[in-house]
Amino acid sequence: MAKRFNEEQSVADVLKQFMQDNRLQPGMDKINVGDAWKSLMGNGVNSYTREIMLKGSTLYVELTSAVLREELSFGKEKIIRMINEELKREVVKDIVLR
Repeated sequence: MAKRFNEEQSVADVLKQFMQDNRLQPGMDKINVGDAWKSLMGNGVNSYTREIMLKGSTLYVELTSAVLREELSFGKEKIIRMINEELKREVVKDIVLR
């Protein structure tokens, strides 16, 4: 049975500790990065996005349009900065557009 502690903790602190103890943060990062991509890029880019994967600190985005892939490649640094600002910490360090 788990120990009971007398000091009070906020729910956010308890959840943060739970995620750290069970090493759940990488899985949450994968979900959060996908959601950030969808909200930041809008419907136009999302309609051409086939798959979004986070491996380590590299974001792999598979696009169905070569023209869009070329356009987005010019703004990789800005996209990385926007995603990390959305997540409020540095998760993505590189983007590979396929």
